Amino acid sequence: MSEISGKKIIETIKQKGKTIEAEMSFFDHLEVLRWHLIRSAIAIAIFMGLAFAFYDFIFDTVIMGPKKPDFWTYRMMCIIGEKFNLGPDFCVTEIPINIINTDMAGQFTLQLNSSLLIGLVLGFPYLLYEIWLFVKPALTDIERKSANGFVFYATLLFILGILFGYFMIAPLSVNFLAHYSVSPEIDNQITVDSYLSSVATLTLGTGIVFELPIIIYILSKIGIMTPQFMRATRRYAIVVILVIAAIVTPTPDILTMLTVSFPLFLLYELSIVIAGRVERAKLKAEKAFYNNEQ
Repeated sequence: MSEISGKKIIETIKQKGKTIEAEMSFFDHLEVLRWHLIRSAIAIAIFMGLAFAFYDFIFDTVIMGPKKPDFWTYRMMCIIGEKFNLGPDFCVTEIPINIINTDMAGQFTLQLNSSLLIGLVLGFPYLLYEIWLFVKPALTDIERKSANGFVFYATLLFILGILFGYFMIAPLSVNFLAHYSVSPEIDNQITVDSYLSSVATLTLGTGIVFELPIIIYILSKIGIMTPQFMRATRRYAIVVILVIAAIVTPTPDILTMLTVSFPLFLLYELSIVIAGRVERAKLKAEKAFYNNEQ
């Protein structure tokens, strides 16, 4: 009887030791994640400080750029409109809005918020790098090889999305909303917070949308997304993309809509190709596994 009790005590101690070891491992992972996030926050804070220090250039040239008629996008539209005889409406010569501040601390919070947004954009690649360093030890050698270049490609797509959003989506949207009027009795007096929020949302949102191939790759790896499903829903994706393009373009001209929608179409088709490659790699691995078993 005493031997049985002793064995139970020893077994209980072993189980308790395993539980403590698992808990320590969990908290160790939390500690590692915490330091990755701290380093990312420090990098973003550094970029935020630089943006705050050079805020005159950032505000006049970057933030207020889509409001100015001499913005690069508007100048290119005028050149293209004149070359292809697209009519006077295609050339943007005026943005009829007046930006105002209605809060006592509005301009100070504007500088802080916009500096933080710039810091997030510039620090995003380093954030991806820290995420990769945290996830990498948990991957197998095969998974590491298949995920090589994650930081590079995710950063490249994000930068392309930011540029497309800032030079295409944001100015076209600002121009459309500035000229949209339900009555001549209403003047467009736009608060600076509303303007910054619109430009930042469109720019950052496009940067995130351009991460679609990376997201599809991850979802395909874990078996949630398949190329068959994406091909079956292609018609709905086309409709959604065309609706978005129609909303942000200043005129119903088909050329402008295609200019906005083409990169989104391309991203969707690229995502289908990526999902197909992942599926073929899975089938090949499964076939090799069963052949080895036999």
